[in-house]
Amino acid sequence: MLTSICGINWGDEGKGRMVDLLSQDFDVVCRYQGGNNAGHTVINDKGRFILNLLPSGILRENVVNVLGNGMVIDIKHLCGEIENLRKAGIRITPDNLKISDKAVITMPYNVLQDIMEEDRLQKATGKPYGSTRRGIAPVYADKYLKKVFRMGELLNTDLLYKRVSDIVDWKNMTIRAYGFEPVKTEDMIDYFETYGKPLKDYICDVGLYLNKANKAGKNIMFEAQLGALRDIDFGIVPYTSSSSTIAAYAPIGAGVPNLKLDKSIGIMKAYSSCVGAGPFTCEYFGEKAERLRELGGEYGAATGRPRRVGPFDVVASRYGIRCQGADEIALTKLDVLDDYDEIEICTKYELNGKILTEFPFTDVLDMCKPVFEKVKGWHCDISECRKKEQLPKEALDYINLLERLCDCKIRYVSVGAERDAFVKMY
Repeated sequence: MLTSICGINWGDEGKGRMVDLLSQDFDVVCRYQGGNNAGHTVINDKGRFILNLLPSGILRENVVNVLGNGMVIDIKHLCGEIENLRKAGIRITPDNLKISDKAVITMPYNVLQDIMEEDRLQKATGKPYGSTRRGIAPVYADKYLKKVFRMGELLNTDLLYKRVSDIVDWKNMTIRAYGFEPVKTEDMIDYFETYGKPLKDYICDVGLYLNKANKAGKNIMFEAQLGALRDIDFGIVPYTSSSSTIAAYAPIGAGVPNLKLDKSIGIMKAYSSCVGAGPFTCEYFGEKAERLRELGGEYGAATGRPRRVGPFDVVASRYGIRCQGADEIALTKLDVLDDYDEIEICTKYELNGKILTEFPFTDVLDMCKPVFEKVKGWHCDISECRKKEQLPKEALDYINLLERLCDCKIRYVSVGAERDAFVKMY
């Protein structure tokens, strides 16, 4: 069974929490795209964890975790993430963590280039992309220019180190153009020595491993980072990530393009949230935003930035469900709405007097206005509910309404951050 867990909206939907829950039924969990530019927050009996690169299945003893070829890996960050988990008592060995030899390494100069460009945009236009400044766009650009280092090269450093000076000389042309001091070849080699060597035992042909696991009847989960609206093709360009967050890309980014998904599970919040710049039609401002942000603890797991928030967006969610080919939905953070007497839903957009029910092209999103409808809230604590019958009528009505408006069945509803705080709807 091959299943993708993917974000329906702008990211931050609570995928890590759901992967941690659902991974009990899987043998392998794979990350297939992105880098350390976003985080999955998981709370379980072992503690509270923020995972940027490692799959959320790493917190389960019996799960093998894979970093696929579609990822870009900051090896310094990965070494730190592994060390932090080990300090918390999490076992990490080559038996339960496998890194694709074809995954690309994020270099220190990629991070520098990201920072330089965001600062230039801020100064020149006042409108940076909202990057996490972790080098993601520059390293993906380098990948498609075929001027990168891959994890497999760490297994033969004699050949690797012969390539470094040529690529550093090329990259320094860009760095000098920004008015910064060039990077040094020897510093990049030290980077490989310090942070690459500890990872060598984890590097392998993960495609071969996953194909064998599939033939053996293992259940494999593909864990996405971010959401459909951050996809490089289908998202709100240029305020997107630089990789494909779409479920259909999962087998490719994991290393098994010959395999096909059996199921796509979409994750969406009971309201909307967004980190970074770009159009966000349903956004709340002022006191309404502050209230929802505080109730939901809406701060980025990777950066700590306050998230922009708003009510549930039907238009964006329906588009995301289509992009992800979602067969069913896990709805997260329903309990955040416990305090509301009335709950708003963005059901349509209005553009120059015209009502839109389908998600438009990015360039007109900033001109769109939300059309809100109100429904009755439940105004009680649902965090202890574990069965559908225990949910108040108004909460069930809200779930059923979202299901009908988005035309996709909602199977799971989370009512708290803890592993067991969820309701299975069917």
